[in-house]
Amino acid sequence: MIKSLTLHNRKHQVIRAITANNRDLDPIARERKFAAMAESPYRFFRGTSHLFWQDMYNDWRFALFGGVEGTQTWIQGDAHVYNFGAFANHDGDVIYGLDDFDDAIVSDYQYDLWRLAVSLVLDCRANGRFDESAQADALDALAGRYLDAATQWDQDDLGREVHFTADNAGKPLKSFLKKVAKKKGRLRMLNKWTRFQKNGKRVFDTANPKLKRLSPQARKTFMDAFEAYRDTRDDTSDFFAVKDVVRRIKAGTGSMGTPRYYALIEGPDGGHDDDIILDIKQQDGPSICQAMDADERAAYEAAYDNEGVRHARAFRALAEHPDRYLGWLAMDGAIFSVRERSPFKDDFPTDKLDKEKHLRKMAALWGDVLATEHKRASRTLNPDNPFQFEQSLQRLIVGREGRFRRLVSAIARHYAACVEQDYRTFLAAFVDATEDDERGDMV
Repeated sequence: MIKSLTLHNRKHQVIRAITANNRDLDPIARERKFAAMAESPYRFFRGTSHLFWQDMYNDWRFALFGGVEGTQTWIQGDAHVYNFGAFANHDGDVIYGLDDFDDAIVSDYQYDLWRLAVSLVLDCRANGRFDESAQADALDALAGRYLDAATQWDQDDLGREVHFTADNAGKPLKSFLKKVAKKKGRLRMLNKWTRFQKNGKRVFDTANPKLKRLSPQARKTFMDAFEAYRDTRDDTSDFFAVKDVVRRIKAGTGSMGTPRYYALIEGPDGGHDDDIILDIKQQDGPSICQAMDADERAAYEAAYDNEGVRHARAFRALAEHPDRYLGWLAMDGAIFSVRERSPFKDDFPTDKLDKEKHLRKMAALWGDVLATEHKRASRTLNPDNPFQFEQSLQRLIVGREGRFRRLVSAIARHYAACVEQDYRTFLAAFVDATEDDERGDMV
């Protein structure tokens, strides 16, 4: 009896939450996801966003510098340093910014900033080159630059495009973006994921272990769903003609096991070398929803017709120029987002950072990018007062900047320590125990 009363502790909360969150995954997908999460506390953090929301959603500290209508915007919802990346904009320029909107939702800006700051600490510790002092300086740079960008505005901002490119980025991002532009491109992407049949048709290369051929019935189901998606587009010409489709597997960390497809469609010139790859991914709703009470969940469900609509709306709000293929489709009782896979898709290799000044510059840049996209997204919510977000943050924080930066730093360091503790719990409950069982079976 007494033992049962002690179940309300962190260890049991973590085990129960991870079990419940991964219950619907098939055994193979669950094994792959857990193997990825076991690689490091940071990978574990990426695979357990539900724990972050369970812990942080009702944290009273968000009322110190927000928690009011004016500090609401579209947030990315799963902010971490590897959800920023390189991709091409509508002009073909290689830019750097947020590149994942699966968990995007309207909420308080601080959740993104806090989660990003926690990821910075965990990533630094995985890197192994930066001590506590260097991490503290990077956190200060992140929060300080976010605050600088988020509290400044000008009437000309409404017509100004803000890109983070090799032309306006310093080291080390500048060299990274130049390398991406030089080494990547549409043809290189197509050569990675596709091959030519003997008849000269380009199709996906299912020798790639990350691709899986569909059965005839599954292909028909997909094609029927894709036709309905095409009908929602302004352009239903051969530009959207499907040349091949496959399952995309072994992708992501938190999303590993989520049904996902790649579709190869005809490019604008009708040749082989300008074909487009569409990334089509099941949308089950942001992890934050698990922390909402009944009234909040009802309001959320009333706001969007389905998760595809929410994803597309968030993408258009946060991204400067969402691709022309952005949309959604319904298939097998589920909703899938549709977007182009960028030929320049790449992640900045934080494991290569070895200078403290470069770490600080990247931290400041992440803060700048996040603030810029929060500001842009807030204007879709406040068309009559497009600078409400900036004005609200200025009223709440100017004169208290030091306290703001210290709060972000404290939350990041303390929660990173909690994640590391939860990671050890996860290993003991889900990884080490499984290995012990396997060894027992061999005896």
